[in-house]
Amino acid sequence: MNIIEEYDFGRIKVSGKTYYRDLIIFPDKIIPDWWRREGHNLYIEDLQKVLERKPDILIIGNGYSGIMRVPNNVIKELESMGIKVIVLKTQEAVNEYNNLAKQHQQVAAALHLTC
Repeated sequence: MNIIEEYDFGRIKVSGKTYYRDLIIFPDKIIPDWWRREGHNLYIEDLQKVLERKPDILIIGNGYSGIMRVPNNVIKELESMGIKVIVLKTQEAVNEYNNLAKQHQQVAAALHLTC
């Protein structure tokens, strides 16, 4: 199971490996180098890998300072697909992901590591 061991601005350690770019984490898979159409705006197409797996819960880490914008229409579209959405600053998102993953929830985290 993927557990986030450390997070700081621009760096995250998951299951013993350190990453320096945004990523998507599932309990059983990591998608590194998560790239979005616009770095500080989230669009539904940016979450294609999440939609393919359709977790029950998606935690979006919107950055160290919470700068990445997550529009309401993206949240509503995900919720219409049956995915609960939680948007938090990335440190809080890390904690929430770990908590839910340890409870064996069907969870994913899409994490912006900077800003």
